[in-house]
Amino acid sequence: MNYLHFFEDAKSAQQTMLALSKQTINQVLTDLAKEIRQQAPNLVEENQKDLNKMSLDDPKYDRLKLTIDRVDSIANDIESVVQLDNPIGSIIENRILENKLRLSKIRVPLGVVSVIYEARPNVTLDVFSLCFKTGNVTVLKGGSDAEFSNLAIVKIIHQTLKKFNIAPSVAVLLPSERAATEALLNAVGYIDVLIPRGSHQLISYVRSASKIPVIETGAGIVHAYFDKSGDVNKGKNIIENAKTRRVSVCNALDCLLIHQERLLDLGALTKPLADKDVVIFADEASHKILSGSYPSSLLKTADESHYGTEFLSLKMSIKTVSNLQEALTHISRYSSKHSEVIIAEDKEAIEIFMNQVDAAAVYANASTAFTDGAQFGLGAEIGISTQKLHARGPMGLQELTSYKWTIKGEGQTRE
Repeated sequence: MNYLHFFEDAKSAQQTMLALSKQTINQVLTDLAKEIRQQAPNLVEENQKDLNKMSLDDPKYDRLKLTIDRVDSIANDIESVVQLDNPIGSIIENRILENKLRLSKIRVPLGVVSVIYEARPNVTLDVFSLCFKTGNVTVLKGGSDAEFSNLAIVKIIHQTLKKFNIAPSVAVLLPSERAATEALLNAVGYIDVLIPRGSHQLISYVRSASKIPVIETGAGIVHAYFDKSGDVNKGKNIIENAKTRRVSVCNALDCLLIHQERLLDLGALTKPLADKDVVIFADEASHKILSGSYPSSLLKTADESHYGTEFLSLKMSIKTVSNLQEALTHISRYSSKHSEVIIAEDKEAIEIFMNQVDAAAVYANASTAFTDGAQFGLGAEIGISTQKLHARGPMGLQELTSYKWTIKGEGQTRE
């Protein structure tokens, strides 16, 4: 198949987006949220066709699944985006030079934004709503795992756009086959930025193979460090929530680091995990403490492979450390620079952790489950950037903008 026409349509749609008023954009998104709710039963039905192709044991199953409540939550996120200020056209900086030239630095759309993702149909609507709000054209490349779901969602998007006489090409869904991915990675001159969301393997492949600019997002190898000053009740609740709230998401806990002076509290810290059948891969010291109290069927011996692993399931590793510095060294070695948390009452330990951990989101005494665009007040998110150029952490409206300089003069020329 020749995929060039998809990219040509998207590129030509940029002028359409630039001509839309902010009021029209909000009206479209408001109507889209309404349509999504009304057609929720059909979306769930189409989603079931995708679920039928996937094993219940697959970590991506929960990510893929749509329910009436989840569809309603997605619609709520779209409405939240409507309520946010549109950054496009806002003036970042004004200055007047000695020669009387008047300079302004103004927020503008990135242009054509493409997102490649796996079994996450909610991403289809999150990406479109944020891109549309900021005047960006959207090129979506979902996986075959969510093919029926994505087709149904984009059909509703196109129906809504047509009501407002807006070209459907402002939201392009590429075919799910692998060849479309190869074409996308080589769409130089058509796509302004490509954002991969999914597994570490997907992100690494896109980063190495793409000929267009890439913003890395996604893979989360998340640590919680329980300091010698940590509060057991806080720790127990944070660890349980970070690990078990939704195991298939990138902000879920993967490794608990515990200070050696607090090993006797490990039973209390992990009791809620046992109640939810979490498999623990424990190092020698923590394994010794948990033997006899944690269910033997759920307690395994850790090896090197269990550190630096994003489990995306009811599994977690434990590592005993002798001090804060050892915890920081472990995190530096194994972290994907996504989300990290310290559980401590010692203010100095908290400050050191917050200052020295290199991650997009660094927490003290709170669950890493909050690393989410909606939770950060961004309405929704394009993804969670783990890099440092352009954007870092949850990417919302402002992260989908660049800027340009406008220069106004009265006939000035340069010597």
